[in-house]
Amino acid sequence: MQGSRNLGQPEEKTDATEDHGVPRSSKRRPGSSRRWSRLVVFMALAHLVGLASSVEALMSSRTSEGAIAWIVSLNTVPYVAVPTYWVFGRNKFEGYAMSRRDEDSEIRRALSDKLMELQSHRVESPRSSHYLDGVERLAKLPLMGGNETTLLIDGEATFESLFAGIEAAERYLLVQFYIVRDDDIGTEFQQRLIQKAREGVAVYFLYDEIGSYALSSDYVKELEEAGVNVHRFHSTRGPGNRFQINFRNHRKVMVADGTTAWLGGFNIGDEYLQGEEDIGPWRDTHLKIEGPAALAMQLVFLEDWHWATEELPELPWVPVVRSRQDAPVLILPSGPADRFETASLMVQQAIHSAQERIWFSSPYFVPDAGVQAMLKLAALNGVDVRILIPEQPDNILLYYAAYAFLGPLLDAGVEIYRYEEGFLHGKAFLVDDAAAVGTVNLDNRSFRLNFEITALVMDPSFAAEVEAMFEADFARSRRMEIEEIEQQPLWHRVAARGAYLFAPVL
Repeated sequence: MQGSRNLGQPEEKTDATEDHGVPRSSKRRPGSSRRWSRLVVFMALAHLVGLASSVEALMSSRTSEGAIAWIVSLNTVPYVAVPTYWVFGRNKFEGYAMSRRDEDSEIRRALSDKLMELQSHRVESPRSSHYLDGVERLAKLPLMGGNETTLLIDGEATFESLFAGIEAAERYLLVQFYIVRDDDIGTEFQQRLIQKAREGVAVYFLYDEIGSYALSSDYVKELEEAGVNVHRFHSTRGPGNRFQINFRNHRKVMVADGTTAWLGGFNIGDEYLQGEEDIGPWRDTHLKIEGPAALAMQLVFLEDWHWATEELPELPWVPVVRSRQDAPVLILPSGPADRFETASLMVQQAIHSAQERIWFSSPYFVPDAGVQAMLKLAALNGVDVRILIPEQPDNILLYYAAYAFLGPLLDAGVEIYRYEEGFLHGKAFLVDDAAAVGTVNLDNRSFRLNFEITALVMDPSFAAEVEAMFEADFARSRRMEIEEIEQQPLWHRVAARGAYLFAPVL
């Protein structure tokens, strides 16, 4: 019978029971319990550290947008955000800041006589322009006359000019780039520097350790063996910067014999000459300066070189005046070592001083609230405000972030142009009859995190060249309409607001 089937046999334990009738699922497993306890402790500590870090971000972030972005992420996903913040989030570059601000520092004492020499060549700003009010104080360098400027458009003209400058150098070359690649154009650049070093020309070569992270040791070793003084710009040097990789030296500078200098958007790599498959031809802008302003760029290079090496090469400081054009030029270095937000204030002053026009070209356009307000006010006051940005981005987050605020700008009368024939990388602006070329983008990174440099040229003939360049670029662009913003689908608007929230920390 079924009822007597197990009669006289011990009762088998079921899957749901253990000895003494205790359910299996309720029996404590010491190892599992300890792991769960450790996980709870880890999560609690992570949120506590996230809270503490968010207080630090609140007190130190230079913008409210940046503070909000960090506070939200530090308290919602501290496991990822906390290490990210302490690597990317800080905005003070320790050490360099003190050496630049402290009048008694070694480098300030060493360069004080050079600064006095530059001051002796200062000229007054043209009365028609109020742009330099305050900007000269930010630069800590004078507006100097007696310069000749050459606008360099795109890679062929720029590299031809750079290579000719290397060839013509007789005493020394100061070379600094954010990105240096070990490719065809990079190798040609390297070999030209090696040749000059072998000829007895002193060559000082500085590159950013973050931007040029992929540069091979063989590339650097070959330069060193030929006698080139080559070094990385240490953004991680100093006890306060050990784990901080958010600061970059974004400057692209070359100075030959203290008489001729170059700066602008070009780095050293094949894409800057040949373009890239995904984004097309590279549209960029550079500037050649001959005259006393080259010495101002020499001084900026020496500050960076001293930070990287604790050395200060002895170089001549006799200016060579070019009387043919006699263009007044102000060299404006900017970066996280500055007491004020130099690049942002420079841009705001340019907008504020514009009486007829203010045109900007920038590959990355996510300006802070202050710059946005100034652009809208200028347009409402009848100033011709135009912004030229790429149609094809190389940074998708910044591309979406722009859609979060382009609508109000368009509504105020700001004209937005999207360059369609390749990737626009040039950084330039035109304010009335003055113009500027440099390395500054209109975004938080250039305004507050990068070491940048800009040349302001107060010369109507140069402004006319820059105007012609802009007009040619506008002809290759499409003008945005407000409907393009208003008709975006919901997912696009959500993505734009999300990207804009995190733009200050990108």
